[in-house]
Amino acid sequence: MNDEMGTRRKTKPELAPATISEADGVRYLHLGTPWVQGAMRIRKSLALELEYIQRMMVWMLLRPQTELTRGHAVQLGLGAAAITRFCHSTLRMRCTAVELNPSVIDACRLWFHLPTDSARFEVLEMDAARFVADPERTQTAQALCVDLYDHDAASPVLDSTAFYGDCHRLLADGGVMTVNLFGRDTSFALSAQRIAAAFGAARVLSLRPTREGNTIVVALKNGPMPERDTLAARADNIESRFKLPAKKWLRMMRPLAAAA
Repeated sequence: MNDEMGTRRKTKPELAPATISEADGVRYLHLGTPWVQGAMRIRKSLALELEYIQRMMVWMLLRPQTELTRGHAVQLGLGAAAITRFCHSTLRMRCTAVELNPSVIDACRLWFHLPTDSARFEVLEMDAARFVADPERTQTAQALCVDLYDHDAASPVLDSTAFYGDCHRLLADGGVMTVNLFGRDTSFALSAQRIAAAFGAARVLSLRPTREGNTIVVALKNGPMPERDTLAARADNIESRFKLPAKKWLRMMRPLAAAA
């Protein structure tokens, strides 16, 4: 698949409706198929239930401790709103969630404790490509989490060099993007190349795939990657303050070339 093909949104005549299932105290979001689009432990709604969602928070390692909870966090692809809940209620950041499918937004409001719109939070029903391409939003985000899969979960619906270039422009200097990709998919190398083209290969790292095959890629806008001892200190801080396995993330981070 060439990059021109990667710019095309994989559309359906109608967006798949959100459906819900529950098992062992966990509520799951689906889009009309068995594929899990998100999850929430009912009695611990702020916890990040899925391992790959926890790893999407690896952007925290690339932010200075003094700035970790400051600024604007953007999520493209709402899922079950886990990242949004965590950034809004645990990190206490200003948050924007962008979701094209209105039934996902409705499901998150009804079943997944999506925060109410306020001065510190908004959810937008719109195309993520249009959101990041808006010049009025240039350099307005410090953290950007991209998780854009359709109901088939086959490949990202937005995955072009142009799209990642717009993501780069959305971030302020020192801002960080994480992207959920399927590391065992043949398209992973192409996706990684597109991210590297937008951010620079030296500023892009990946984590090892989860057992399900999700590979999280993390990209820093401008500036050098932090030294290992700095990352280790940040990992200690994240684990003690937010109970996330940041030391594990650090052990599995590697240059993009080693993952492609």
